[in-house]
Amino acid sequence: MANQLDELKSFDDDSKLVEYSEKLNELRKDGVNKVTELRQAIAAAKKNKMLDAETRVKIINNYKEQIVKAQEIAAANKAEDKRLTKEAVAYANGLAKNYQAQVKEVADKEAAVCKKDYEEAVAKIVADGQRKEQEIVNSKSDTLKEDLAAHKFEVKSALADAKSHYNNGLYRCKTAIHQAFVDHVQKNISLRNSKTNFGEDFQLGLKNYAYQFTPQKFFLANGLYIAILIFFIVCIILAPISGNGNLLSLPNILTILEQSSVRMFYALGVAGLILLAGTDLSVGRMVAMGAVCTGLILHPGTNIVTFLGLGPWDFTALPMLSRVLLSVFLSVVLCSLFTAIAGFFSAYFKMHPFISTLATQLIIYGLLFFGTSGTPVGSIDGKIKDLLGGRWILGYVGDDLITFPKLIIPAVIAIIIAWFVWNKTTFGKNMYAVGGNAEAASVSGISVFWVTLRVFIMAGIFYGFGAFFEAFKANASAGTGQGYEMDAIAACVVGGISFNGGIGKIGGAVLGVIIFTGLTYCLTFLGIDTNLQFVFKGLIILAAVSLDCVKYLKRK
Repeated sequence: MANQLDELKSFDDDSKLVEYSEKLNELRKDGVNKVTELRQAIAAAKKNKMLDAETRVKIINNYKEQIVKAQEIAAANKAEDKRLTKEAVAYANGLAKNYQAQVKEVADKEAAVCKKDYEEAVAKIVADGQRKEQEIVNSKSDTLKEDLAAHKFEVKSALADAKSHYNNGLYRCKTAIHQAFVDHVQKNISLRNSKTNFGEDFQLGLKNYAYQFTPQKFFLANGLYIAILIFFIVCIILAPISGNGNLLSLPNILTILEQSSVRMFYALGVAGLILLAGTDLSVGRMVAMGAVCTGLILHPGTNIVTFLGLGPWDFTALPMLSRVLLSVFLSVVLCSLFTAIAGFFSAYFKMHPFISTLATQLIIYGLLFFGTSGTPVGSIDGKIKDLLGGRWILGYVGDDLITFPKLIIPAVIAIIIAWFVWNKTTFGKNMYAVGGNAEAASVSGISVFWVTLRVFIMAGIFYGFGAFFEAFKANASAGTGQGYEMDAIAACVVGGISFNGGIGKIGGAVLGVIIFTGLTYCLTFLGIDTNLQFVFKGLIILAAVSLDCVKYLKRK
């Protein structure tokens, strides 16, 4: 029975399926496949530094002429290709259904045999162990205690070996069933000339999840989120009981998203540094610097703030659009400048970002407080504040007036941009490579210096935009943004971006920000003391980092 899975005829070996594959390959050889090959050859020629310009142009033009001919062949074969593909896939689906049923039947039988063998093995080990234990006791030797201990260890080891052998057998059966489905999907993709199918992809995702699922792995990956979800459910239940109203009302949800919006910029910035196994302690000071610049420029009238004896200033003579663009520009440039300085020291001198960003934090902090004496810059112009940071009135839902926060829009745009950079660019792939193993990335031709420096600059750009919008929330001063770096870092860690580097997704950072903002809002909504809120945050951070460390140790 144990060899029946190996003796099953492979799905790909069916003669008619092989015939379909050969016919389709013949149809595509000089058509669509040739077009793909030639386009790859053109891309290679463009990158080939051994070719002079004239030769490169000649080769590329020749390839383009061949592409035209190949496209004509592809067009002529298109209808037959489509017909034959549909027929082949339909045949493969029917064949796969029978094949998978056969594999499952054999695998289930083998699993039953494995279970029976395991139970018999356990019974024999236990019986032999008891018999031998009695013999040791009857021997009344001088080393009776040691002999019994050694015997118990042998029995325990034998039981563990039997369990391991049993688990391996079950895993083999489970793998055979899963692989039968994977082979089917891969064959269909091959028949469709590498084109995927949404339905098959969805089923494959579910099958892969079920195949890899174990309770231990699930709770290790999602235990923190389950605990947080339970916390939110408790808050939702307690809110009306304590007389604070409905926590899940639409106005409350929109308020949480509004409060998350500006913080999103800081988390998106620091997420890149954590991906490189670094951090950034200067986020709060960056926020203050950018917010102060924005407040000075957008203040309606003469500002009372002076900087190093210069000022006060009045920018009202400038057109509003110019003032907005100038404030955004200064905020982004200044934040990028200081992150670039920290990035240079980290990239060139291999200085840990903890030190380089601590240094820039202190420099900015000192300059801001010395230059402004900590004086708030005052509120910004009401018109621009309402235009960019206000709310749209949507109407009433029941007795609640629903207003949509405008700050959500730039936050969503920032998320999309960050996602695109991380997932769809070479720079994003290089970030993962450097974060995972900088030495290996360097050997493979990736410039660790430039990747690190660009990640720092990208963080500065996000900080700059976030600081600009921060000025819309409160009167900015040198103390604005105090502790924001801790919230941003914690949000990223809770969102699954590993401090060990090379692991994490933008979606995790986004989720982490919303979780932390929602946590603070829920506790405030329930009237929990602000100081106690730090306790809850600290416990979540400890849990998140502990789980990350456990997962890292398991990967090693």
